[in-house]
Amino acid sequence: MGISEFIKKELEGWGRIERILFPLGILVIILISIYLKDNKVALVSAVCGISYSILAGKGKISCYFFGLCGTLCYAFISFKNHLFGNLALYLLYYFPMQIFGIFKWKQHLKKDTQEIVKTKLSNKQRWMYLSICVIFSAIMYVILWKLNDQNPIIDAVTSVCSVVGLILTVKRCIEQWYVWFFVNGLSTFMWIEAYINGSNCFATILMWAVYLILSVYFLYTWRKELLLKA
Repeated sequence: MGISEFIKKELEGWGRIERILFPLGILVIILISIYLKDNKVALVSAVCGISYSILAGKGKISCYFFGLCGTLCYAFISFKNHLFGNLALYLLYYFPMQIFGIFKWKQHLKKDTQEIVKTKLSNKQRWMYLSICVIFSAIMYVILWKLNDQNPIIDAVTSVCSVVGLILTVKRCIEQWYVWFFVNGLSTFMWIEAYINGSNCFATILMWAVYLILSVYFLYTWRKELLLKA
């Protein structure tokens, strides 16, 4: 498939409201960030991150190209704000997983729309992933507390749950959106606190707030599609 054909397929399957609201949301974040003279890296991270979430929600494999760029930017921001859990998560896990996700999704694309085939976990698998989140969040908290992390509890929970969330994303499971809703809510609070303490990263707050809204929207659309398949 050529580049032009690939781009054409990526632009197919978008509803009228999505075609308006998604670009508008990104534009609003850019304008607000410029007005507030926000950190430029934070702005790039926000734009790439939101683009990644939107395209991932639509099941488009191009999401990972934005994910690679956004991951590097967010790792840099986390380092500057002494959020070492998020730094390790994005640099050592998210970045290679973005590359892995490209190859995994490529194996499960619908021929007509080039969107992924969506799946769901069994009840046993759901309890297994929940147990993993609880146990490793506790371990991560102790490690970050000893490293004098700025917000060890939220940083630990969001870091561990994000690992699980990305695994579920690569596996194309609808349960990822429940995890992302939880992570996005906590992360929004964490960055609001960082902003109040002097961090120049308002775009990052907007990014996580938009993530929160997108997680609800795509949970609804994925459930609707899976119900139609049942």
